[in-house]
Amino acid sequence: MNSAQHNQPQPGRRRYALRTLLCLVLGIAGIGTVNAQSGQQHAAISSLQQHRQASLQEKLYLHIDRPVYACGDEMWFKVYNVDGSLHRPLDMSKVTYVELLDADQKPALQAKVAMKDGVGNGYFQLPTTLQTGNYTVRAYTSWMKNFDPAFYFQQQVTIINTFEQLPKQEAAKAKGYTLQFFPEGGNLLAGIASNVAFKISGSQNGKGAALAGQVLDQDGNKVVDFTSHKFGMGRFAFTPQQEKRYTAKLQLPDGSTLEQALPQVNESGYTLQLADSTDQYLHIAVRSMGKPDEQVYLLGHTRQQVISSERALLQNGRYVFRVTKADLADGITHFTVFNTAGQPVSERLYFKRPTNELALQVAAPQQQYSLRDKVSLELQAASQTPANLSMAVYKLDSLQLQPQGHIASYIWLESDLKGAIENPAYYFSDAGKADHQAMDNLMLTHGWSRFKWEDVLEKEPSKHAYLPENHGHLLLGKVTHKSSGKPASGIMTYLASPGHPIRFYNAQSGADGKLLFELKDFYGNKDLVLQSDFTKDSTYHFELLSPFSSRYTNEAPAHLHLTESRAADIAERHLQVQVEHAYYGGYRNRFHTPGIDSSAFYGQPSESYLLDDYKRFKVMEEVMREYVQGVQVRTRGRSFHFMVMNRPYKAIFRQNPLVLLDGVPVFNIDKIMAFDPLKVKQLDVIASRFFHGPLSYEGLVSYHTYNGDLGGFELDARALMQAYDGLQQKREFYAPAYDTPEQKSSRLADFRNLLHWAPNIRLDPGKGEQVSFYTSDQPGTYLVVVQGLTASGETGYQLVQLKVNGPVAQKQ
Repeated sequence: MNSAQHNQPQPGRRRYALRTLLCLVLGIAGIGTVNAQSGQQHAAISSLQQHRQASLQEKLYLHIDRPVYACGDEMWFKVYNVDGSLHRPLDMSKVTYVELLDADQKPALQAKVAMKDGVGNGYFQLPTTLQTGNYTVRAYTSWMKNFDPAFYFQQQVTIINTFEQLPKQEAAKAKGYTLQFFPEGGNLLAGIASNVAFKISGSQNGKGAALAGQVLDQDGNKVVDFTSHKFGMGRFAFTPQQEKRYTAKLQLPDGSTLEQALPQVNESGYTLQLADSTDQYLHIAVRSMGKPDEQVYLLGHTRQQVISSERALLQNGRYVFRVTKADLADGITHFTVFNTAGQPVSERLYFKRPTNELALQVAAPQQQYSLRDKVSLELQAASQTPANLSMAVYKLDSLQLQPQGHIASYIWLESDLKGAIENPAYYFSDAGKADHQAMDNLMLTHGWSRFKWEDVLEKEPSKHAYLPENHGHLLLGKVTHKSSGKPASGIMTYLASPGHPIRFYNAQSGADGKLLFELKDFYGNKDLVLQSDFTKDSTYHFELLSPFSSRYTNEAPAHLHLTESRAADIAERHLQVQVEHAYYGGYRNRFHTPGIDSSAFYGQPSESYLLDDYKRFKVMEEVMREYVQGVQVRTRGRSFHFMVMNRPYKAIFRQNPLVLLDGVPVFNIDKIMAFDPLKVKQLDVIASRFFHGPLSYEGLVSYHTYNGDLGGFELDARALMQAYDGLQQKREFYAPAYDTPEQKSSRLADFRNLLHWAPNIRLDPGKGEQVSFYTSDQPGTYLVVVQGLTASGETGYQLVQLKVNGPVAQKQ
C-alpha cells in the first residue's frame, strides 16, 4: 500500500486519538510491551467493539439455481445472510432486496424477499421482453445501503431471448491487454529487495492471460524475466536502484509488445515482506528507508477482529515480526504497519484456509438413470450444529457449465476483496488448495475492501441513513407543501391498504418531511392509500419512496458472445420452455403466503355486525341508529358525528372515533353516512379508547366491504393511491412425478432443463436426509449442486454429476 494513498493525520485530537487507541489496542493483545492501565484497556476494547456493532457488516450470498436461462424460465434463488465478522447466520434483516440488472445497470426485475433466521428464498419470472445478454443479479438489505454498493452481492447470469433473432456477433477485434503492478507492502524502496506482483488481463473479457515479459531499466538493460502463474497473476523479485526508472515489456500472442512503467522507486518510506516458510510462524519483515529508527506497530485484524499486534523498534531500518499461525483466524488477515505518528504506512493480506469446513456428502445409488426415472440422493454432513442447505439439479450443455463460485468462495474471498475474482471456486478445489502461490498472488493483487481505520478512530459514531429492518419492511414516504415543494414537518399521516386483512399505519413527518412506516408481513401487490386529515390540514403532496438502492458499482457484466456452435442448444432451450408452459403452466403458478395473523390490526372488536344477519337498510343512518349499539349518531349543524360508548367507564366519548372503510380512514362522517350500506358486509366497533402508534382515538368504527376494495367509495382527491409490491409471495417449484405406470407412460412431453430445486433442506447433526426427484425426457449429463451453511458458520459445497440415458434403439 502506497503511503501517499492514505489520508494524512489531522492535528490535535484526531492525531492523539489515533496514537492512543493504537497503543491501547496493541497493549491489550499482550504481544507487545505497550504500557496501559487496565481501565484504558477495557475502554479500547469497548471502542473497537462499539465500532463493529455500530457498523455491523452483513454479507449476503445467493445460491442461484443455474447460470443460463431462456426468456420464460423462472430463476430460483436462496438467500443466506451472515455476520460479516463471524460468518455465522445473522437474523437481523427481515427483508432482502434482489434485482436483475441489465448491461446498463438498470433494474429489469426487482423483488423483496422475506427473511427468517438468516435465510430466505425467491424467484424471478423472466419475461419475453428481456434482450439476450449477460445480466447481474445483486442483493442487499436496507442496512447495507449505508455502505458502498461494492459490498452488495453480485453475480452474472446469462439470459437468451429465444423468441427473437440472436444479435449479430461483431467481428473479432484485436485483443487489448492491461498490465498492473502491485509491490508487496505498497512501495518500491531504492536498494531494498522487493517482491512485485502483477496481473495481466484481456481488455475484452477481463480474464487473466498467460503471457511472459521482461523488466528493463531506463537504459534498456534486462533486469528480470516474469511469467504469469495462474489467471494472469504472478510475481517477480528484484532490487530497484535509486533514481532509476523501470519498464515492463510484455510479449503478446500476435508478436507485438506492450510496455508498462513500474511504480516509482522511492528514496524514503516503508515496506514489508511476508514469508510463509514454516508450519508454525509467519515472518513479516518491516523496512524503512530515509527515516530515523523509530517505534512501529504491526496490527493484524480479521474482519474487524484484532488477532495480532506488536510494536518494535526498527534497527538500521529493519525489524522482523514473528506471528504464530495458530493465533490467526480463518480467512483473510489484514496486516498493517503504523509508524510512530500513527500513520498506516504499509499493508499486506494473508489467507488462512478455514479449518472447520462443512464436509458434505451427496451419495447417489447409481450414476446412470433412464428417462422418467426416480433419483434418490442421500445427504450427509459431519457437523455439530444443524446445516441449512439448498439444492439445484440442471442439465449441462454448451451454454451452461459448472459454476465457478460457491458459498465458501464468496464468503471467504469474494466478499472481502476488491474487484472481480476469476474462477473463485478454483482456490477451494483440491488443485487450488495445493496451489499456495496462486492464493498468495490473489492476496497481493486484490486489496482489502471492508475496513478503514478512520472509521474506528472517528470520535463521533457513524451516522447511518438507513435502519435495519429487524421486524418487517420499512417504507419511506415524504410530505411536501404542494405550492412550494418544500418539506412539510410535523404532519400526521395515515397509510392504509384496502383488502383482507386490512392494514393501517400512521407516522408523523420529520423536519425533512420524511415518513417511516413499518409494514410487517406485507405480502403481494396491494394498493396503498396515503393521506392526512384533510379536515384539519392544508393541501400537501404525498410521495412513497422506492426502497431499492440507487447506487451502483462500475462493474458492468461482460459482453455475451454466442457462436453458431451453440445454435442447437439454444433451439433446445426454446423448446423446453414452450413445452413446460404448454403442459405444466397450471402447476407452475402455485403460491402460498406464510402463516401470518389474518385478523384486523385492532384485534377482537367490542361489537361486530354481519349486516346480512340483520334487516338490510338502504341508508347508512338507519343501520347506525337501528342496531349498532355502541355508536350514537348525532348531528351538529348540518354534519353527522359519531359518539362511541366508553364501556369500561360506562360513559360516552364526545369526539369522533377513528372511522375506517376497508382500513382507509374517513375523517368526514358525512361521506361514510352517504355510502351505500348494501356494499358493506361487516361493521366492527371498539367501544373504548383505542391506541395506535403515537395516537389515541375515542373508539373505532370499521366498515368492511364484500371485496375489500372500497366498493366504489371516492377518496379525497388530495390522497395518494398507488399499487405497491410488498414481500414476494412464496412460489412452489413444480416438477412432475412418475410414481405409477400410468404417470410414467403419460404422453405429456417433459423437457425440463431444471430437474429439481430445493431451497430449504435441513440436516441435523448425526442425521441424513434423502432428496428425491424424477428425470425428464431429456437425456444428457445433469449437475447436482448442493451448498449451505451451519449454525456455527461452516460453509459446505458439493457437486455430483448424473447421466440420463435416452431410449435404446431397437434392432431391425
